[in-house]
Amino acid sequence: MKKTLVSYFSASGNTKNVAEKIATAVNGDLFEIEPKEKYTDKDLDWMDKQSRSSIEMNQNIKPEILNKVSNLNEYDIVLLGFPIWWYKEPTIIDKFLDENDMTNKNIFVFVTSGSSTIDSTYKSLKSNYPNLNFINGKRFTGNESIEEYKSWIGEV
Repeated sequence: MKKTLVSYFSASGNTKNVAEKIATAVNGDLFEIEPKEKYTDKDLDWMDKQSRSSIEMNQNIKPEILNKVSNLNEYDIVLLGFPIWWYKEPTIIDKFLDENDMTNKNIFVFVTSGSSTIDSTYKSLKSNYPNLNFINGKRFTGNESIEEYKSWIGEV
């Protein structure tokens, strides 16, 4: 039986909500990707060009991550979730992928967003990490049923 890790970064709680539901749907283990320095509401103000998130995204600054996946080699499948920032993955996701060897893992990407589609985000990941096996990507709102999450992943 394949072992599944549901890893996620959540700035406001929306992605965490989806990740918890997906973990239940696939009987996976949860891992929260947490920045060493937590984001404040001011940090997340995307309309402020001087906010922390704006600077990180515009200058490709990858924030330090608080925790590490100690047993990543035990997982065959990684579900990677995050909110879409500036039409792509937050730079903390790039840091996570840089620090963790995902070679030979099947990676499913799930995102949350008020209106952005996953298309440019998924393209960014595949371009930045061409050696990784991204299987599928999907945008969720958090209002989906457990059956919808199971259907997306299929038999993992």
